[in-house]
Amino acid sequence: MPALAPDPKTTGPAGAPPHIGIFDSGIGGLSVLRALQVQLPWARLSYIADSRHTPWGERPAAWVAERCGQLSAQLLAGGADLLVVACNTATTQAIAGLRKRWPAQRFVGIEPGIKPAVAASRNGRVALLATPGTLRSERLQHLVQAHAQGVTLLRLPCPGLAEAIEMAWQDDRDLSAQLDRIAARLRAAEVDTVVLGCTHYPLAAAALQQRLAPGTLLVDVAQAVARRVASLLPMAAPGAHEAPPPRLLATGPAQNLHLAALHWLGLELAVEALDLPDPLVPARCAVSADVSTPVGGFAGLDNLLLREDV
Repeated sequence: MPALAPDPKTTGPAGAPPHIGIFDSGIGGLSVLRALQVQLPWARLSYIADSRHTPWGERPAAWVAERCGQLSAQLLAGGADLLVVACNTATTQAIAGLRKRWPAQRFVGIEPGIKPAVAASRNGRVALLATPGTLRSERLQHLVQAHAQGVTLLRLPCPGLAEAIEMAWQDDRDLSAQLDRIAARLRAAEVDTVVLGCTHYPLAAAALQQRLAPGTLLVDVAQAVARRVASLLPMAAPGAHEAPPPRLLATGPAQNLHLAALHWLGLELAVEALDLPDPLVPARCAVSADVSTPVGGFAGLDNLLLREDV
């Protein structure tokens, strides 16, 4: 496997600002990168988009785990001090294996914000928008059982939504049509709180919000992830300078990530090509069905993303 060489422009001596590696199936993790820039302006950021294979939400867990191992190895070879798995599907299906493979390495994952959503809901009707891969994961089932007791939870798979967000910089008609359909389902279910269970979805949060009933709350956990990362890193020295711009890499067409970063974040950044072999496991699997599930009970208000195992 080719190694990702450290960037000579951002490699410093001992005591240099921390280097955070971030990866996702595509552009979705840009929502997490944006939160990290706000929370940790002195940190160096390297971001890999697996745009050659996006999305991961309908791929087998073994494929996702292998690909996450490949991307983690690249970022670690590039000098990352901490890795952010900026993908709900990857966190649910791969982060345990990554921690086992690199027991001394710090990993921060991302999970749907079910717990804060349940705490915030006023009418007890909560929706979870997520990829089929996230919805069928065992980790998601544990989250639901632990934190979604006493509410009606609409688990709404959104196949194709991540892809539509990926390409919205070029043509947003597909995204607009999908958001119309999703918003209609949410209004019909009378939910007052919506969990954005994929890192792609916050990029289109403003457009979704406009289609929902006034007062509907959208829960995005990117800020909580950034706070968790900050808690694991040393504080910046007084007078520390801002870090260089993020380093962006893509396994597919670099232009897609470049234009997506410009479209969604207003960042004009060069994108480097990263050539990796494909994972040697099956690439497709079945898609789970849409389920609206009433569950019972309620527990706690603390942010689930501050748990040590996420």
